[in-house]
Amino acid sequence: MEGNGIILIVVSGGDIASVNQADVVRKLADWNARDDVEGNPSYACQNVRMWVFPDGVLWEDDIDKRWFSETGERVAEVVFPSRHAAKSGRACLTLHPIGVMQLDAQAEPPYGGKAGDAPPPSTRLGAWWRSLLERSNDTDLGEHFDVSLEVTHHGPWLDVPCLFIEVGSTSATWGHLGAAQLLGHLIHEGLGLDGSSGLGAWDATLNAGEPVLITLGGGHYAPRGNLTAAESGIWLGHMLATYALPFEGQPEGSQLATGLWQQSITAAYRSTRQAFPNGNVVFSMDKKAFKGWQRQAIRSHVENLGASILKRQGVLDLVQRSP
Repeated sequence: MEGNGIILIVVSGGDIASVNQADVVRKLADWNARDDVEGNPSYACQNVRMWVFPDGVLWEDDIDKRWFSETGERVAEVVFPSRHAAKSGRACLTLHPIGVMQLDAQAEPPYGGKAGDAPPPSTRLGAWWRSLLERSNDTDLGEHFDVSLEVTHHGPWLDVPCLFIEVGSTSATWGHLGAAQLLGHLIHEGLGLDGSSGLGAWDATLNAGEPVLITLGGGHYAPRGNLTAAESGIWLGHMLATYALPFEGQPEGSQLATGLWQQSITAAYRSTRQAFPNGNVVFSMDKKAFKGWQRQAIRSHVENLGASILKRQGVLDLVQRSP
């Protein structure tokens, strides 16, 4: 496995939700302390490494390259245990890919990342989402926690598949030990540290031709992704909210619409294909989120990319017919 690269868990030392999840993960298996990397603590267990940063990581770009430079180990994927902040203040457990592909390339991203682009999404998103749903139904945390995917957002930038796994939404729940236990066990088992094969690892040969879903439109909490990826066999790529497909400045009814919405879709498609080599990447669109001329512009662009837009049932049918 190490010949294929290591899996890196990146911990934000100034984030109690991140620290608590990491503590749970380390207690569930035989982890060994290693030499510090860039002066920060690191640990190892099987083919998984853990790197603890002193504070947050949204602006810590190129973590994968930096680890390789310091250790000689190639990073194949990255998992970020984290906290989630929301004005609603509702207790929640979330998963999401990262990127700010909707921003002008010259813009300064407010929460890290590379403007106009997105890292590859973790291939584990769909499988971990289904596991999170099951675990949350079977676990009494002492209070209600919503569970949800989130759409693609924020930094940092890196070149390998990654995801954030989070406890939200305020300081009242960030330190919730039961929530950390639930997510820590998901990370432990999801990465195969329990001796299993893990959850959601993509094999370019064994999984060749299988459909991988990108969702377009809707709100921040990814209703289309939540519903569709709850079904067995769904591989999930980037999820773009309506706000990540900006049509501002486009003339009403334009048949030749171009702009940041186009850049956003292209970046999502390119990086999802990178994460799922030999996969059949398809799109599903929330029609209610766009005007008719915008839907047509999106369809045309997706077709130019060589992909297709399917209704939810079409995606499910494709899964049933996949190799």
